[in-house]
Amino acid sequence: MKPFRLCAITDVTGRPGLTHAEAGAAALAGGAPCVQLRAKDLPARALLHEARSLRAAARAAGAVFIVNDRLDVALAAEADGVHLGQDDLPAGRARRLLPHGRILGVSTHSLPQARRAVDDGADYIGVGPVFATATKETGYAPLGLAGLAAVAAAVPVPVVAIGGIGPAEAPQVIRAGAMAAAVISALMAAPDIAEATRALLSRLAAEGIG
Repeated sequence: MKPFRLCAITDVTGRPGLTHAEAGAAALAGGAPCVQLRAKDLPARALLHEARSLRAAARAAGAVFIVNDRLDVALAAEADGVHLGQDDLPAGRARRLLPHGRILGVSTHSLPQARRAVDDGADYIGVGPVFATATKETGYAPLGLAGLAAVAAAVPVPVVAIGGIGPAEAPQVIRAGAMAAAVISALMAAPDIAEATRALLSRLAAEGIG
């Protein structure tokens, strides 16, 4: 799997007129090395349309493109991979259905879940929430940097931290052991998504994280 430091996750809640593909393309224009399409409110046909558009933009930018939740859409759009939550298709079954070379990411909220995801064949695991977040209600208390570090040290695959992460927190989670920070609100709620993405990547670079 191609390593990356930032995964921009699309969320256009409160952004009328802005599509997920447009939001993702803006993050790519700002230099995002990975974009994840997260559009839980869209029916399959509309989601596939967004996925195909964003896949083309990601390929043109040389970035990784992942579809959240929907293995069928990820396959139909020829995405680089799929990211599954604890209530989605079981990761082990998804691993068997994914073509060779496609990425499987799994959201986890504890060390036992992380270890199970690794056993099921995850290429990377999402760990969170690291900090409190209003974007997604997981039902789990924030792990904090110490909890993130404990999971990252205990599993043999890359960890992507998520939950309450902005420019100030991104360097912290990477120093705690995460390969990358997954960011939603700090990018998607910004007036200029591309500029917010550039600013976050510049913050990482300024702190010696490339």
